[in-house]
Amino acid sequence: MNGSPEEISHYIWRAKYRLPDSDFALEDTWRRVARTLASVEAHNRRHWEERFVSLLRDFRFLPGGRIQAGAGTSRNVTLFNCFVMGSVEDSIPGIFRALREAAITMQQGGGIGVDFSTLRPRGTQAKAGGTIASGPVSFMEVWDAMCGTILSTGARRGAMMATLRCDHPDIEEFVAAKQTPGRLRRFNLSVLVTDAFMAAVKADEDWPLVFPAETVSGHGETVLREWPGAPKPVACCILRSIRARKLWQLILRGCYDYAEPGVLFVDQINLLNNLSYCERITATNPCGEVPLPPYGACDLGSVNLTRFVVAPFTTNAKMDTISLIESVRDAVRLLDNVIDVSQFPLPQQRAKAQGSRRIGLGITGLADALLMLGLNYGEEGARNAATEVMRIICHSAYRASVAIAKKKSPFPFFETGNYLQSPFIQSLPDDIRQAIAQDGIRNSHLIAIAPTGTISLLAGNISSGIEPIFAASYTRKVLDKNGQANEFRLTDYALSSWRTLVGSATDFPPGFTTAAQLSVDAHIDMQAALQPHVDNSISKTINVPQHLPFDEFSRIYDLAYDKRLKGCTTFRQNPITGTILSETSDADDAPHCCMLEREAD
Repeated sequence: MNGSPEEISHYIWRAKYRLPDSDFALEDTWRRVARTLASVEAHNRRHWEERFVSLLRDFRFLPGGRIQAGAGTSRNVTLFNCFVMGSVEDSIPGIFRALREAAITMQQGGGIGVDFSTLRPRGTQAKAGGTIASGPVSFMEVWDAMCGTILSTGARRGAMMATLRCDHPDIEEFVAAKQTPGRLRRFNLSVLVTDAFMAAVKADEDWPLVFPAETVSGHGETVLREWPGAPKPVACCILRSIRARKLWQLILRGCYDYAEPGVLFVDQINLLNNLSYCERITATNPCGEVPLPPYGACDLGSVNLTRFVVAPFTTNAKMDTISLIESVRDAVRLLDNVIDVSQFPLPQQRAKAQGSRRIGLGITGLADALLMLGLNYGEEGARNAATEVMRIICHSAYRASVAIAKKKSPFPFFETGNYLQSPFIQSLPDDIRQAIAQDGIRNSHLIAIAPTGTISLLAGNISSGIEPIFAASYTRKVLDKNGQANEFRLTDYALSSWRTLVGSATDFPPGFTTAAQLSVDAHIDMQAALQPHVDNSISKTINVPQHLPFDEFSRIYDLAYDKRLKGCTTFRQNPITGTILSETSDADDAPHCCMLEREAD
């Protein structure tokens, strides 16, 4: 079916975010969300309700889907999109306790991330009971079945991220886990890649695969390793070794042929974690933009950059930075209030969210906004403009959080000296660091760039997150409230606006480019340009042409590591992974910027 910006927006609203007994128009939804999130204000609630309505109106700010669907309803749901679960204890009672917690979390609407590195490798014997382990991948099958059962109907898809350390003895099985059609389809997979592993790859050294010695029987050489759930490095048995380059090639070949697994540069994540003094991170939310500690949660929302472009498509086009700063200030307060309004599936999640008050304010519509400014996404001028916008948003968000802390108090886990020593905080302007030293800060983390697939459709099919424009026109599958897929024939928002402006159905504005036309370097360079102003992380899919040779593909991950990105996700069309976007011609050759599993609500 055809889908004008208004038609697709209305369809998404009805299918996912409308409360049938009270939301008779979009304005009612905005009012419901604003009133609920203003209700925790001790003073001037009506003032903040009006500020929040103004922020939401015309899709200037797009809260995460769980906020829009759940705020102000009587449903037993969480307003947080995703969680990272607690450490999975390596025992049958511990494993099924973790499964129960995951099921409760997903039943209330939260996607999950799970680090399976704590589970004994396949074939090893336990010291305590002598039982033979079936390995982490076998238990991932149980999680996958649970997810399919819990979310078997409706428009809300199950979303899970599984991670495994690059030195876990079952790493090869993990890398290949989704290469069998239909297997683990509700999981995204990511390998936790360390600096030591990358150094071993570069030096072409052997790479030991290890597991804590106190858990597995047998004797042999041991090494000290950080391990999930352990407060300090533990002695680990070297169970076997593999050539580092061989393992790296296995990982990259999986990415090339199957778009799985992703790669998380876990040492970079922990180095730049503002709370490195009190937590270690080994997993992320399902799309990777929020690295989280055990029981951490992501509280997401995105500024719609297309609404801040003044005089689009003219020589006078510019960003309205004054309005942008004002909107960021209100968005930080709105997302901070979500923490106090939301229900939580588990008490541990409430304690962690309220202790750190982590939020993830991001952007969407970047590619469309750049086009409206007359800039080509793949060129340096566009990257410079995007970097400046991200810098403004980041610094404005931090200043807003300090201002809230001055009125309401800093987040409970805040320790002035330790927090100020974080490398990311050290990179902020002097006035922000001085304000933090004096008044504290309300939120431990503030910036994350999510894929925003569905909420970008809600805003009229703007480009998603920081992704480039997929294509001029394309077909997109969208699930309705009964879980049925409906196809929409869509035109990019900025292109549609341009054609309305010039009165042509075929013209293209200066600077128009699509994901298929961009070089691999252009994708990486945009992500790298914005990362210095993002304290969480960025969900970005690097689109790869099907004909790109494997050797050139492998270079992507070296570039990502060298540019100190926190993670890297590529997509090269393949017969295993489903797609939700397709062009109307040459569909078999088109690189897809989204996958069904990575589509965010």
